[in-house]
Amino acid sequence: MSINHVTLRPVAEDDLSVMERFLMEPETAEPFQWFGWWDIGRWRRQWAENGLITEDSGYLMVVRDDERLGFVAWRKIVSSRTTHYWNMGIALLPEARGKGAGTEAQRQLVQYLFAHTLVIRIEADTEVDNIAEQRALEKVGFTREGVLRSVVFRDGQWRDGVRYGILRGELG
Repeated sequence: MSINHVTLRPVAEDDLSVMERFLMEPETAEPFQWFGWWDIGRWRRQWAENGLITEDSGYLMVVRDDERLGFVAWRKIVSSRTTHYWNMGIALLPEARGKGAGTEAQRQLVQYLFAHTLVIRIEADTEVDNIAEQRALEKVGFTREGVLRSVVFRDGQWRDGVRYGILRGELG
């Protein structure tokens, strides 16, 4: 897979079936994103309402040529009455992982958010055992900021997370 052809684009209606695999197929979301079945129609409802992009959050498809690889997402975090920043994440299909597409997609999302919004900070969280995601974030230019103890309940146990942050101007 060439990362040179990885791009982000708005979610089309026929992309929803790809996104829904992460809600309906444990083997697609595992090992770090399977939290059980719940509200499998949420993205269809949100897409019908706003195309999955609002002032407070958004989703974009990660594609290589015509192949859908997964999606990136962001949401607003309000840190004070006058300040907010973005928290972002990624979900790639199993066959797209480990080939550089995730790193490139996250780099493009950071560029997009800094180019089109006034935020100075973007953060990303992952589980401490998700070494591949930590490496990808570091390649993009994120700085590891700390461990969040028992922040995620998944597969019957509490798990620690790692927070990463990048400031405007730090993108590698």
